[in-house]
Amino acid sequence: MNRKSREFQVSFDALDPKALSTFWRDALGYVHPGPPGVEVPEGTDPLDAWDEFLERVGMPVEQRNSRSALEDPAGEGPRIFFQQVPEDKIAKNRVHLDIRAAPGLQGDERMAALEAECDRLVALGATRVKRFEPEQPLSLGFIVMNDPEGNEFCLD
Repeated sequence: MNRKSREFQVSFDALDPKALSTFWRDALGYVHPGPPGVEVPEGTDPLDAWDEFLERVGMPVEQRNSRSALEDPAGEGPRIFFQQVPEDKIAKNRVHLDIRAAPGLQGDERMAALEAECDRLVALGATRVKRFEPEQPLSLGFIVMNDPEGNEFCLD
């Protein structure tokens, strides 16, 4: 049977969709798409274009940070959607993203690449949780982290 896989979107509940989407944009190399029907000039921040668009269509200021989205600029990865929720995160997330930060690397070289990416993401607002050393043959080693709102993810 020849069946095509389905496209999917990853959705995050967030207190601050704009800030959380900006963290994940920088972590993954994704982009914020422009507003519908608006051509965003090169070098212009799409989030600024969204602010202008939402003001023009009369969106109340208190609702302008209720959602945000990211797209893979190559069009290959899933869309990521951030929706505002009023409650804090109170438990461990049951789904998380693994960022492939050291594909093809092993041993010390792999762990050094993961550490470098960990440092970069901490500078963007992530928190380092724990490093797991390689345990052959099942684990090549990884680092557990939290995004700025406490969602767990791994550098793998």
